Amino acid sequence: MLAMRVFSLIGKRAVSTSVCVRAHGSIVKSEDCALPSYIDRHDYPLPDVAHVKNLSASQKALKEEKTPWSRLSIDEKVELYHMKFNESFAEMNRSTNEWKTVVGTAMFFLSFTALILIWEKHYVYGPIPHTFEEDWVAKQTKRMLNMKVSPIQGFSAKWDYDKNEWKK
Repeated sequence: MLAMRVFSLIGKRAVSTSVCVRAHGSIVKSEDCALPSYIDRHDYPLPDVAHVKNLSASQKALKEEKTPWSRLSIDEKVELYHMKFNESFAEMNRSTNEWKTVVGTAMFFLSFTALILIWEKHYVYGPIPHTFEEDWVAKQTKRMLNMKVSPIQGFSAKWDYDKNEWKK
């Protein structure tokens, strides 16, 4: 009984696995992160591996050739260099136009925000309350002085009641 149960589970697992592999069509291989990889960086000028992993026949011949460095042409020197490195320091240091994209995107969002604020001011907010008018503020200040609000350290302490003006 136990053996039959085990065989049925194994059989179901084998069928489901084979259906899964057939459904996806192929097996996906992931890159092994434990192996060294190539990267161009200023702070790490000598990568662990060469840029070109599989050399062509002409590249192998050029690499194995025992010609002195001074007799090689500039093109051969550049080709040898690019077998090991993808970019030179000059190519890594050249300026890009990425700043234009960043500034343009920032300006787009700033202008979009300004449009939202203008729309809110026009359609969302009502008129300014009457308590912000100069007449109202003057009357309110006079009333606070008459009531002697905060006479020790506050508002009324800064008013000279004898001269009827603010203390200097």
